[in-house]
Amino acid sequence: MGTETDQNPNSQAKPDSIRQTNGHGATLSGFSGLAADTAACVRFFSRLPLPKVNSADDPTAPPKFDRIARAAPLAGVTVALPAAALGMVLAYTHLPSFAVATLAVALLAATTGALHEDGLSDVADGFFGGATREKRLEIMKDSRIGAFGALALTVSTLLRISLLAALWQRFSPADAALLFLTSEALSRTLLVWQWTQRPLARPEGLAARFGKPTSRTLREALFLTLPLMIPAVLLLSFPALALGIAVALGAAYGIGRLAVEKVGGVTGDVLGALQQICGLGFLAGMLMVP
Repeated sequence: MGTETDQNPNSQAKPDSIRQTNGHGATLSGFSGLAADTAACVRFFSRLPLPKVNSADDPTAPPKFDRIARAAPLAGVTVALPAAALGMVLAYTHLPSFAVATLAVALLAATTGALHEDGLSDVADGFFGGATREKRLEIMKDSRIGAFGALALTVSTLLRISLLAALWQRFSPADAALLFLTSEALSRTLLVWQWTQRPLARPEGLAARFGKPTSRTLREALFLTLPLMIPAVLLLSFPALALGIAVALGAAYGIGRLAVEKVGGVTGDVLGALQQICGLGFLAGMLMVP
């Protein structure tokens, strides 16, 4: 404000120049902050050895999800990129699509350290193996896997492989890879949605330890998701796109409601399970119709 008022007649052109410089600096700062937040999310959600990306990035700092969760969809694309690229390359060969999908799923699990798969198995064991809220939370903290968890992992892995195989059969290798990346971005946005909207089951748990996303964080994540949905808009029919989004949204909402009923809110495991099921829901929905 001082640059606009503290001027003399000989410097009338100066304020515009200053405003442009400040505006450009603000834009650069915004992009720099977003890149740093994306890098922080990628490090948390995967085992990718990501170096420091800029001066705003501190790889040693604990994640602050009340802010960096806005970059979750971008992180989802980044984390899934190696698996999508592998699938695309192998799909150009004569390798069966089921084998292509299996290798892509295996690489994605290796990239994430099976973080979300672990959450899915813990939720299945806890939600369906415990009779009380306290017992369910206790089971979910147990590192051992039970029958429900093993069954959930088996079904989800087979379903993911089957859906990705169908994806590479129906679309070109590059288009299928883009739709795969879209599913990973959308599923993480829905994770942020339920994290924001639902209470926390454990005040000391992972979902609370590094900060809960705010409504503003969610709005920014939704805004960043829109351009990532462009491949789906261009490649899918309207019924396929609408059904894919509807199934993913329904899955996210249903899991959030179930978590509140079973354990009083979301945990880190619930969020991981939600990401897995929402990704499957989007793929299944879009493949149900031509």
